[in-house]
Amino acid sequence: MNRIRFWLGIAVGIVFILSSGAHSLLGWKRLSAALVATRAPTDLIAGLGVGWHFAGAAMLVFGCIVIWLFLARRRRQVSLRPAQLIAVLYIVFGSWAFVISNMNPFFLIFIVPGMLLAVAAWGDEPAAG
Repeated sequence: MNRIRFWLGIAVGIVFILSSGAHSLLGWKRLSAALVATRAPTDLIAGLGVGWHFAGAAMLVFGCIVIWLFLARRRRQVSLRPAQLIAVLYIVFGSWAFVISNMNPFFLIFIVPGMLLAVAAWGDEPAAG
């Protein structure tokens, strides 16, 4: 694995970790305030909060997995398949959200890191066995 792909993978993992914090802390604060302003029922707000924070936790774990994989790959031959799956998820979800939101550029926040991770993770896969 070349240096550029290694550091790109590490950088994307860090972006995932940082965005998980922004998602859970800053994003929820804004969304919950907007929901309260619309007089949404408290049980609806609580239910959305659970899902919202789960997504933030998943983003944190994805970032940790990506960093671990790229560090491990540097020392020995490990598969980057999990990173590839995460990249596909980010690209597919981001593209879907982009389209259904009438091309809201906010959703590039999923597409761009997903594509960068795909660039870093695809390529010289170790031989089986």
